[in-house]
This record gives sequence, C-alpha cells and structure tokens, in this order.
Amino acid sequence: MGIEVLPATGRWDDFATFMVPRKPGGGGCVCMSYRDARLGMPERIAYMHDECEREPGPGVLAYVDDQVAGWCSVAPKSTYRRLLNSRTIPHLDEERDPWSIVCFVVRAGFRGRGLMHELLDGAVQHARAAGAELVEGYPVDTGGAKVDVISGYVGTVALFEAHGFRKHAETTAHSGGADRWLMRRVLA
Repeated sequence: MGIEVLPATGRWDDFATFMVPRKPGGGGCVCMSYRDARLGMPERIAYMHDECEREPGPGVLAYVDDQVAGWCSVAPKSTYRRLLNSRTIPHLDEERDPWSIVCFVVRAGFRGRGLMHELLDGAVQHARAAGAELVEGYPVDTGGAKVDVISGYVGTVALFEAHGFRKHAETTAHSGGADRWLMRRVLA
C-alpha cells in the first residue's frame, strides 16, 4: 500500500471528490465549519476552491495507491473565524499565529489503516514548509476508549502525543461528551 500526503494546493478536483456534496442542494461542511459556517453551500464551495488555488492552501490530502483517501485541515489559526471567536478554545500566543489542525476525514473503505497518523505527519510537514513556528490541534481525550467517527474528527490526544505534541492547555470544548485539549508542537 503506497501512501502519499500532499498539500491540497492545485488539487481542487481531488478535494471535491469527497468533500463537496454530490447531490444538488445537498448539505455538508466542505471543511468550512471553522472557517466561516455562515456561508451557504455555493459560497462554501467557491471559498474552498479559491483556497485550493493559492498558497499555502487549506490542508493536505492523503493518497493510497494514487486514490484520494483522506483530508486534514491545517492552516494558520488566523484563517479560522470560529477559532478566533471561540469561547471554548483558549487564545494563547496569538501573535505567533500558530497553525491549527482542526479536522480529519478518512473516506469509507480506507479507514482502519492508520491514515490519521499519515495525515497528521503530512499536516506538520506542510506547516513547517510554509514557515510555521508552532502547530496546534484540539483533540478529544478519550482516556483510551474508542471514539466514534463523528466525535473523532478532531483527532485524539493519543494520536497527537504519538507525533510529538504535548498538552498545552485545557479547553472547555467537548466532542462526543469527552474533553478536548489544546495540544502543541514547536517547529522552530
């Protein structure tokens, strides 16, 4: 199984294959929940299309044997409206404009293969290549219990710890009833 993680820049068609609703009038996040959830579907699609056309792009895509299999949203925290206005995620060192990892999506048929690990490594590499000094995520603390797909979209504390992130601050955010942490990894 050949796995490659690449920036979404210039890869709109691949992003759209599983992140944009297929049915006209269909709903979905299109990875806009943290960016600007106020937008309607046509505006969400246009926004993400534009993001995929310019640097640094909105995140990274995972490919398994040349098939797009997963997504991780990673970008400067200042580009996520919901994070900037959050009352549940602490605001720390904002002058450093940390990069934020806010969600993971692994397509059905590719789950259970460790792709979130590959996506997290790829997200960190992408942030570093774009000049980030600091990257952070807001994963759920499962206490070792299995987490459902919906609640696990933010990743788990164990996943982030396995990739060199450390708990930095408690949040008042929850996912699936479990607490979430602000976790960080210094890159520079």
